[in-house]
Amino acid sequence: MKTVRLSTPDDYLDWLKLAKEVEPSFGPMVDDPIFCDGLRKAILEENAFCVTEGGGEDQRSDLFHGGIVISKEANEIVWFAVAQQSRGQGMGSALLSEAISRLDHTRPITVTTFDETVETGRPARGLYQSFGFHDAGAAGPNPAGIPTVVMTLILQKFRPWHAS
Repeated sequence: MKTVRLSTPDDYLDWLKLAKEVEPSFGPMVDDPIFCDGLRKAILEENAFCVTEGGGEDQRSDLFHGGIVISKEANEIVWFAVAQQSRGQGMGSALLSEAISRLDHTRPITVTTFDETVETGRPARGLYQSFGFHDAGAAGPNPAGIPTVVMTLILQKFRPWHAS
């Protein structure tokens, strides 16, 4: 059964395998101590979620399909990837839904992703757009040299106060 859950330190090596897989689109991560330390911190602070499949009590035997990291302070999706073999199966939607549910709906939620000119980024953009995210501005090239944008989701609209 596929499950979205909080990541644990036991998942760390699976996260690194996923990061290695997506490095061509994201830039170097696995050998970057800042990325590795940030990932460990996100896991320990319960800001990292993964989708796994397995039936046992031993989470280390689960198949790791993808992960998402959030920042509650910045109200942001910081990192998000689904393994190539698991794409198109609803894993991304499940992870994104979990992340959004954990963030503050009274403030804009942001994510930096590929801009519309990036062919390989179209599935990610489409997923964000299906949840209501809109382009908010250019973010420049990522560490892999790929153009990115900031997308924003506004869940709670301003409601003016009316005197009765």
